Order: sequence, then structure tokens, then C-alpha cells
Amino acid sequence: MLGFLKQPVVVTAEINVNLVALTVMGLVNRLWALSYPQAVVFDEVYYGQFVSLYMKRIFFVDDSGPPFGHMLLAFGGYLGGFDGNFLWNRIGAEYSMNVPVWSLRLLPAVTGALCVPLAYQILVELHFSHCAAFGAALLILFENSLITQSRLMLLESVLIFFILLAILSYLKFYNLQKCSPFTAGWWFWLLLTGVACSCAVGVKYMGLFTYMLLLAIAGVHSWHLIGDQTLSNVSVLCHLLARGLALVVIPVAMYLSFFYVHLTLLYRSGPHDQIMSSAFQASLEGGLARITQGQPLEVAYGSQITLRNVLGKPMPCWLHSHKNTYPIRYENGRGSSHQQQVTCYPFKDVNNWWIVKDPGMQQLVVSNPPRPVRHGHIVQLVHGITTRYLNTHDVAAPLSPHSQEISCYIDYNISMPAQNLWRVEIVNRESDTDVWKTILSEVRFVHVNTSAVLKLSGASLPEWGYRQLEIIGEKLSKGYHQSKLWNVEEHRYGKSQEQKEREVELHSPTQADMSKNLSFMARFTELQWKILTLKNEDTEHKYSSSPLDWITMDTNIAYWFHSISGAQIHLIGNVLTWASANVATLVYVCLFVWYLLRRRRKICDIPEDTWRRWVSAGGLCVGGWAVNYLPFFMMEKTLFLYHYLPALTFQILLIPAVLQHLTDHLCRYPGHPVGCPAVLITGDEGSEMMGFLVPAPALTLGRLHYVPSVILSCLPEGHGENYLVNACTEPGKLHVKLQPCLEFHFFGGENLFPGGLHF
Repeated sequence: MLGFLKQPVVVTAEINVNLVALTVMGLVNRLWALSYPQAVVFDEVYYGQFVSLYMKRIFFVDDSGPPFGHMLLAFGGYLGGFDGNFLWNRIGAEYSMNVPVWSLRLLPAVTGALCVPLAYQILVELHFSHCAAFGAALLILFENSLITQSRLMLLESVLIFFILLAILSYLKFYNLQKCSPFTAGWWFWLLLTGVACSCAVGVKYMGLFTYMLLLAIAGVHSWHLIGDQTLSNVSVLCHLLARGLALVVIPVAMYLSFFYVHLTLLYRSGPHDQIMSSAFQASLEGGLARITQGQPLEVAYGSQITLRNVLGKPMPCWLHSHKNTYPIRYENGRGSSHQQQVTCYPFKDVNNWWIVKDPGMQQLVVSNPPRPVRHGHIVQLVHGITTRYLNTHDVAAPLSPHSQEISCYIDYNISMPAQNLWRVEIVNRESDTDVWKTILSEVRFVHVNTSAVLKLSGASLPEWGYRQLEIIGEKLSKGYHQSKLWNVEEHRYGKSQEQKEREVELHSPTQADMSKNLSFMARFTELQWKILTLKNEDTEHKYSSSPLDWITMDTNIAYWFHSISGAQIHLIGNVLTWASANVATLVYVCLFVWYLLRRRRKICDIPEDTWRRWVSAGGLCVGGWAVNYLPFFMMEKTLFLYHYLPALTFQILLIPAVLQHLTDHLCRYPGHPVGCPAVLITGDEGSEMMGFLVPAPALTLGRLHYVPSVILSCLPEGHGENYLVNACTEPGKLHVKLQPCLEFHFFGGENLFPGGLHF
């Protein structure tokens, strides 16, 4: 039973010394003296703020991308025991003792170091030599810009790591596809491809470019798979489902999980709350949640409410009025109604309160039991402090003359009657009998007399309007743009009929109950939309640059300067590497076009397996460079040199690939080499080809060598015809591919090669 113990257990392992050496060199290169400088360097001032907010569980919104990268940096701070207490307000500020600088910079440094062995592995999986792969890794190892970016608390090195990991995983999966599909290794690399793609997108949206490239490549491979007649229909379906699961379903699920963790960690109200909806704010601890806790859910006749515009641009604001009136005449000479001003005010104020009144009754309190307002009901909105009714009429708005003025009606005993009836339309209703709900309902107010819709124009009023935002009545309004939508944020049931008692009531906190939390998908959808649409004011930065400046390296960024010692950190590339990368890209494109045109003419200059390797290298390296570089020409944002680093990484991988190709297939046999003997190949007896001549190249141990295409005389039985010959050799073997060249003919029996055949 224990017989297996009689023999020693032996474990053998293959260790790639190149890979180990590159990994160690990468770690030493990136981790040595990582804590220097002990000061805030460039964008560390930006990312550090988010790390502090994570430590304190305070909600924030970053319009630069998803939260996964920030969470990774925060994890480094967590491991170092950072409490979040540091004022990230100035580049160059010295770090205090409580800031674990080494831990905060650790993850970018480690991922930057691991990019070195990843580059080596990618070239190997593309079937280039280990020498070429080692060269690519060394170029990544010693590239100045990549070293600088990975030694600081920045995200570019993390992004590049996941991009390279996705590329390597897909290559390993694809190579296993040929010999062992649906094995454990096949599944591992396929699933890791999807995971790495989702992580790349989760760090920065720039990762989406590489993800789309891999999806396109996988789509082409899948198309070829469908045409493979050796596979059954069931097998093809299984292949497609596996790719859909790993490359689409898993990345989407992981992307959602990043936001789930983000929203779970950041449950406290913070400085970015105001750009979110009232419902979102109410789901956070503190802030609006403290105010809205205990509010009644259903809006009723007599309810006291504040109305927040759903758009939130150019800033969050609430429907507001005050005793001041519109000027009799505006600066352009147009007249106004001289009624009480109605604006949108970006701060909480007692003048933001309105009372929902039943037009058929005089009371301004909620009855018992309350009578809820439903979709389609007609209401009047009474300003709580001045008791004047929200009104509009055929008078042009102050800054939007094609729209109607919105005011609170003052009776001047002139021929301008009040027009103060509004129809409530709940846009996000589930049925036409839905009740108007606090925070949850998005409502459109349509003027009964003129069909104008209450809308925020976004324009700032002049001094007479205290620079508050203009409210208008837009006629012939179609659609449900967010500037026309309002939601109730604060809400109480009014109890005081007398004005003085009501004013006291309006100043007091709410006391009823409303317990309603948004679902994760509702919060995710809103946060994702804010990230995609939120635009900071992009001001010109003295170190900003254009994409054209990047390829010529005609720019740099001064990251840090020590005022006493004069020490500096600059983001600048290695001139030789960048120039070589540009040349390699240009050479590849020219050769690719040349080969493609020649193949179209049925002239194959390189063997088929070499052509496939050449195309694969270009699809990944040149394609990766293009998709990570060209989109920046269409972006309207402030750009910096570090945006080019993912594209540069793909270019660097191309350098040794092009060099090996030139060495193996162009420099070894330039033109028509002299003295290369001809070899006579004979066919079977009685075949059409009794014999033909091909050149015999020199043989080198373990390497395939290509012989340039030549027109050779073939001697078919009974007549003569020229053939285009491609020949590859390996030790002891000669492979020949013949293609008829019908344009050239000769008469059999002539001695075409007197004195022997040389090429």
C-alpha cells in the first residue's frame, strides 16, 4: 500500500534563465531607492487625493476613467498603514512621516518591472528567436520614460502591464489552439486574456484600444475557425461560446465588479456629491442623507418641496425665487414683465422652497389623509417665502428671447392675467397613474396655457439677477432633455396655514420617514454616465503637447525640482530607442506593402510560415501602436507625453522583430548570390515533370533559410514550360513550391544552362 514511498519523489523543472535574469533586473531597476524623492511628484498630487479619500471612505468622481487603478494605488497605501491624512495641494510638497511613500509607489514599480519579462515572452510566442526576445526586453528595461513613469505613484506602468499580459495570454492561447484545445492550459490562457483586458480598461479607458484590437484579432481567428472543415458544427459552436464567455462576458462582469467594490468602499458623503442626483446623494452616509432622512416619499397637495434640476450643468442648482423683479428694460432695449425673478440657484437656501397647491382649493397644508399628486395632475407652485405663484406668459426671457420668461406673478392691476397652472409629467413613470415621489421621480412641468416647458437654460443672469442661472419656458419642446427635468430633493408635509408660522416651518428640518435606497445598477449607471460626460475645464498646461510632438520626442515634462539641491526629474525618452522604433515601424509598413503586392502577382518572396509570422507581428505591434496613438488626434483634451507610452511599448517590441527579419531574409541572400549551385530534382517516372532545377542554399544547423524566387526551366514530358519556384531548406530536407508562369515559354530540348547553372 505504501510501496510508492520506497522510491524517492523526484520533481523536475525547466527554468528559463533568461526570464529569471530579466525579472530580477527589472525589479532592481524599478525598486532601487524607490522612496526618493520624499516629495510629491507631478500627478502624484492628483492620484494622492483619491488615495486619501479611499482611506477615509469618502465618495468621489474622477472623470479620467474607471476606479480600478485608483483602488490598486489605495491598496498600496492600505498595506503601508496610510490613514489618508495628508494635504495633496502642491507639487514638490514634502511628505509627512505618516505617508508610506515606498508602499504607495510599490505597485506601479512592480508592474513596470514585470513588463520586462512579458516583452520577452511575447516575442517568443510570436516565434522570433530568443535573441530577438531578449533584445526587446532589454529595450523595455532601459527605456528612460518607462523607468520614470513606473517609479512614481502613477498608473501608466500598471496600464502597460495589463496590456502586455493580455497580449501574451492571447498568444499562448492561440498557440495552444493548434495542438491542444480545451485543455486546462488552453482555458487558463483564454480566461486570463479576458481578465487582463478588463483590468486594462479598469485602470484607464486607454486600455479599451488594446481590448478592441484583441477582439478584432480574435474575430478574424474565429472566422477562420468557422471555415475549418475538419471541425464539427458542435466543436465550432463550443469554440465560439468559449471565446464569447472569456472575451466578452467575463470582462463586462469584472468591469461591473470594479464599480461595485468602489461604491461599497466609498459610502460616505464627500465634496463630489453635488454633481450626482438627489437619489444618489441620499444613498450616501451624511450630507444629503442626513437632510432627507425621514422625508415623506409621496408628494401630496400642500407638500413643501425643493426642486433640483436633473442636468446638474453648468452646476447643480435648485428652482429659486426672491423679492427682486426683472428690470423694466434690459440692456438691449427689450422690455420685461417686471414680475418677480425666478432663477436656478446653486446653493441651498430657504428661498428654494415651493408649495404644491391644488388649483381648486385655497389651503396650503396637507390634508389628512394626504392626497398624492399623480402623473398628469394640474398643480400650482407657490413660492414659500413670498407666496407668489410660478407663472409664465408671452414675454421673452431675459437672455433667451426665443423662449418665455418665467416669473412669480405680481398683480399690477394691468391687462396681464396670471397664468400659473402647470401639468406634472413623470418622465420615468412605470404607468400613467404613478404617484410623484421624492427624489425618485424625474418630473417635467408643462404650462397649461402655452405648453411651454420649465427649463434651465444654463446662462448666467447679469448683476441684477445676482449671476444666478436663467430659467425659461421653452415652447414646442420635444424630448426629455435633462435640462427640462426636475426632482424633489427636500420634502415635508406642510402643516401651517398662516404665513409667519409657515416661514418658521420652512426653516426647520424635516421629520417624516422615507427609506429608499438605489440599487447598485442604478448607481453604477449614473456614476458611469457622469464619468463619461463630466468635463473639467481643460486649460492649457505648459507641459501639454500634441500627438505629433510625441513621435519626434519634441517635448518633455518637468516632473519635480528640488529648490535647494537643484535635483530634477524629467519625463523624456531615449532618443536612440524612439528613433529606432519609428524607423522599425516605417520599414515594417514598407516591407508589408511590398510583400503584399508581390504576393498578389503570385510571387512569394518569403516562405508561408515566415509570412504568417510577419503578419502576426505587425497585427499586434503595428496595430497596437496605431490603436494606442491615432485616437489622440481626435481627442479634445489636454494631452501629455505619457499618453504615448502604451503605443511606444508596442513600437519597441517591433524593433527586434524587424531586425531579425532583415537579417534572416534580406541581408543573408542579397539579390542573386553568386556561386549558389543548382540541384536537380526528379519526379516519379511517367509524371508530367521528369525533372527541374532549383538553387540549393547553404545549410545552417537548426535554421530555415529562404532562397529568393527564380524562374527555372522545367522539362515536362512533351513540351517545355517555365515555373516559379519557392524553396526553403532545413538540414537534410528541401521543400519546393511550383507555380506556373504562363507568360514565358521555351522549346524543349535546348541547353539553356551551358556550363552549369549559377544564381
